[in-house]
Amino acid sequence: MDSMSDWDTVIGLEVHVQLATQTKIFSGASTAFGAEPNTQACAIDLAMPGTLPVLNKQAVHYAVMFGLAIDAEIGKESAFERKNYFYPDLPKGYQTTQLEKPIVGRGNVEIELADGSTKNVRIHHAHLEEDAGKSLHEGNFRHGVSGIDLNRAGTPLIEIVSEPDMSSAEEAIAFAKKLHSIVTSIGICDGEMSQGSMRFDVNVSVKPRGSDTLGTRTETKNLNSFKFMEEAITKEVERQIDLIEDGGTVIQETRLYNGDTKVARSMRSKEEANDYRYFPCPDLLPVIVSDETIEELRRNLPELPDARRARFADQYSLSDYDAGVLSSDAAMAAYFETATKTSGNAKLAANWSMGELSARLNNEDLSIAKSPVSAEQLGGLIARIADNSISGKMAKEVFEGIWAGEGDADQIIEARGLKQVSDSGALEQLVADVLAANQAMVEDYINTDEAKRKKKLGGFMGQIMKASKGQANPQQVNQILAQKLNELL
Repeated sequence: MDSMSDWDTVIGLEVHVQLATQTKIFSGASTAFGAEPNTQACAIDLAMPGTLPVLNKQAVHYAVMFGLAIDAEIGKESAFERKNYFYPDLPKGYQTTQLEKPIVGRGNVEIELADGSTKNVRIHHAHLEEDAGKSLHEGNFRHGVSGIDLNRAGTPLIEIVSEPDMSSAEEAIAFAKKLHSIVTSIGICDGEMSQGSMRFDVNVSVKPRGSDTLGTRTETKNLNSFKFMEEAITKEVERQIDLIEDGGTVIQETRLYNGDTKVARSMRSKEEANDYRYFPCPDLLPVIVSDETIEELRRNLPELPDARRARFADQYSLSDYDAGVLSSDAAMAAYFETATKTSGNAKLAANWSMGELSARLNNEDLSIAKSPVSAEQLGGLIARIADNSISGKMAKEVFEGIWAGEGDADQIIEARGLKQVSDSGALEQLVADVLAANQAMVEDYINTDEAKRKKKLGGFMGQIMKASKGQANPQQVNQILAQKLNELL
């Protein structure tokens, strides 16, 4: 075998989703991101002697909401276990998690691929657990310094475990993006992957094309961007195929991928469940979720991505593609709707949200939530485009001004003198003056073959826009210019 086409890829994901509660899963300590290291870890988070955990009710509700969003079985009775292992950022020596009785059972997530086809990815289960702390490293292996920040310890998570139903990096990314869309849409996670709010563990194996026997899998842990996940999967598939074709054997192990250096490496041999010595947590009673609670959460479940996509296409007359892009991210969807409401023009709001705004955010590596241009400000800019106050070229200049913090669209248009001239009388005089001053160009136009005259119009337009300092309405100028030149023929 000597090509990728001789092999099938099998991928399953374990997705850690930080729940957007104000406090931790078993204590009243804050979950706010960005505090000074070790200022938000209390005695309960560290399991100090004499402390007892108290379960966060909101975390339970958020987990149930996720289960309802994917039409999953809800564990009306779930239980917590202790998963025992030593790691510097786990001061308790164990993680409180769920194993035998998770809060969410089997469910389904439908993904859409680039060719328009759809595929169902089965969810095995999703369980509640606490997050660990974070190891911080500075310098290199020999001369570096490592520290532990326990602020994250005890932050509530759901870990979503898929079946190995994906067969390419494209499918895995589509699945990850759909999960991101779901959890942000129902408000249980802020989706800020750069802050660790969603982290992906990717299980990858390969097998001969058409074989029913699964290959040995590896797990690449803690990927926190779609781009890094795609790179890590691609590299791992190639590594496994090359290894097998060279006569080697894939070993079950945990691996790491550094998205900055593009280097993947082995971390440790893969543990099995019995290595963790799970046992029921003696400090926590089983969690009972009543039918009434489940139905109340179901009734109040926010709009899901697929429903929002259908509504966007219908309500705003958007194409399927535009509706899909704008509805997939909850923050982007809210931004677009606010910009549309402010401007009264859904199509322009869609174009600018997906185009100029998204390009600039990507370039600056910013999320929509951190955009320097608010939805109301973009809506104000779009309103001035729609009423012909400014041209498309001017609009980009105004957008740059808003991004730089110079004010709203109207303030910048006024300050920079950018208001577009749309007065027909003034424009007719402007065109007449330019034609009178460029008789040679006019004669050339008149004597040119009819089929080639259109190309000559650009020269006149350039002169007119220059004379108006770029403020003449180009559409109106085009009409007036064509009319006046036709009168000379």
